[in-house]
Amino acid sequence: MLASIFRGVSGVVLLLMALVPATADGQEIKVTLLGTGTPPPVMNRFGPSILVEAGGQKFLFDAGRGALQRLAQLRVRWQDVDGVFLTHLHSDHVVGFPDLWLTGWLVNPGRDRPLPVWGPRGTRKMMSHLEQAYEFDIRIRLYDDRASPDGVVILAEDISEGIILEKAGVRITAFEVDHKPVKPAFGYRVDYGGRSVVLSGDTRVSQNLIRHAQGVDLLVHEVAAAELMLRTTTRPERTKAVIDHHVTPEQAGEVFAKTKPRLAVYSHIVPPTATEQDLIAPTRKVYAGPLEVGEDLMVIEVGEKIEVRRPGRSSP
Repeated sequence: MLASIFRGVSGVVLLLMALVPATADGQEIKVTLLGTGTPPPVMNRFGPSILVEAGGQKFLFDAGRGALQRLAQLRVRWQDVDGVFLTHLHSDHVVGFPDLWLTGWLVNPGRDRPLPVWGPRGTRKMMSHLEQAYEFDIRIRLYDDRASPDGVVILAEDISEGIILEKAGVRITAFEVDHKPVKPAFGYRVDYGGRSVVLSGDTRVSQNLIRHAQGVDLLVHEVAAAELMLRTTTRPERTKAVIDHHVTPEQAGEVFAKTKPRLAVYSHIVPPTATEQDLIAPTRKVYAGPLEVGEDLMVIEVGEKIEVRRPGRSSP
């Protein structure tokens, strides 16, 4: 649809010494939890989104509500993001994408290069429909020369399990997880300089994830505080259905015990009101290793050691 438009245009700090400084050669992976929440529109946990930096590159995994605001808090420019990887197409994981894409293109200094987007089957179709939905806005902004034509281009690709990207020493691998009836749904593994990070996406207990996360440095895993949810619900059947699509703290503990990460971190926390007591205590029934409950703007630097920085009261 956009072809006619573009024709002729070139296409804070608490240090938790979890196991810190980077390696001497700078071969580290920096992970920032932009949003650790779920669909409820709460202020302390924005929609699911994770920024991963390695090898001089920046990649976004999912684009939930408020992702652009979190990038702005970090002073990470949208034009510096090298691509977006989607775990699946549930709305809470993609609802922030139009804001990232269009506001990040428009607001000075706006994006001036095409954006690669990788995701499960349906990603290309979704991006094409977004281009159609915002065609009026895009056309007007191009007409009055307020934005770069290249910066609004989306290079979308439907992916399957396997290595998706290898560039400048960074390898990103997608692997299927169990989020039925959503299929496929992916987790991602990032490898760089002998360091490794696995992001679970939304999943039940997944043997495929366990295989891909063996001995990983950092495992960021979703979690649902089942006991809290069942204790406070007014709709038990619906709540049980939600729990059945996710991993309880006890189940996550079993996953951690089998994969033995140097550090495990909870994100995509269901419900967003869950406390450390709701999550850590039941996990400890089966897992005694390093574990943190993620929060928005938490930074985890994976090098020879692992450094965890919490945002504190003020934003970075």
